[in-house]
Amino acid sequence: MIDLHTHTLLSDGELLPSELVRRAEVKGYEAIAITDHADSSNIDFVLPRIVKVSKILNKNWKIRTIPGVEITHAPLKEISPLVKLARKNGARIVVVHGETVSEPVIKGTNRCAIEAGCDILAHPGLITKSDIELAVKKGVYLEITTRKSHSPANRRLVKIALPLGAKLVIDNDAHSGDDLVSYKTALSILKKLDLKASDIDDIFKNSRILAGKAIKTLGIK
Repeated sequence: MIDLHTHTLLSDGELLPSELVRRAEVKGYEAIAITDHADSSNIDFVLPRIVKVSKILNKNWKIRTIPGVEITHAPLKEISPLVKLARKNGARIVVVHGETVSEPVIKGTNRCAIEAGCDILAHPGLITKSDIELAVKKGVYLEITTRKSHSPANRRLVKIALPLGAKLVIDNDAHSGDDLVSYKTALSILKKLDLKASDIDDIFKNSRILAGKAIKTLGIK
């Protein structure tokens, strides 16, 4: 199991980065990205700490920790500069908080995030067909979420996105150790979306590919 969207007490999560990663390792995770919420107010504080602890954990544990951020509720014009800033300062996975059905995210955030070339558009809610087509063109992954507050749009997402060739990943948006679902649970969630076995295999494969690329840039195996 791989999770590329998680939060620690560096933003609104419950655990220290080390504890969240340790809990993931005990649950059998291969890799985890720490992607705490960030905007222009805190990215210079949060990201260096994520980068620092990721280096330490990768030296000591088998599970691979990937430094990242989730750009969250940022003004539309700030999304692209923040994506660039995050990459420049060590983020190997850049997530943007999409237009979830459960929060008042600014309309147009999905489009701006995709145009900015983020890695993952998180819980994109009622994303439009044209935005999905752009995501395919830009190589942006779209997220199926296990988080209950964001998950009502999952079924619509897969129904529209898969025929268009979009790359999907499944993430927990974990804020605590209990949010880290097992592979069995993730598989069950995907099966309930009436996906074909080949589509489910591709979703898990996409997570491995994206994580692998990020880990390679860290210079570790």
